[in-house]
Amino acid sequence: MLWPQVLAGVLILAAALGAPAECADSPEIPLTIENHRFTPEEITVKAGTSFILIIVNKDATAEEFESHDLRIEKVIPAGKTLRLRMPALKKGTYGFIGDFNSSTAKGRIIAE
Repeated sequence: MLWPQVLAGVLILAAALGAPAECADSPEIPLTIENHRFTPEEITVKAGTSFILIIVNKDATAEEFESHDLRIEKVIPAGKTLRLRMPALKKGTYGFIGDFNSSTAKGRIIAE
């Protein structure tokens, strides 16, 4: 009966490799909405590494963070903060807008 030995081997291998990186290991990147604009307008991240985008809405109205490139739409209420876990991106540029103020709220994420 090999199952106990196989299971023990799998558990030892899993312990040796360690657990996958958790949210605490992901870099946190601040993004502010103020006067219907994003600051910074350009964010550079390491390609292939997930990260957490911390979006703070300092405006008196809600804003929607929208990226067609990333297929993300999230509303951030006025005066609130949203922590958005972002996937590991391939090298490239990914645009985003504030959908409620798209003429002024624009930005991009560059994965290098």
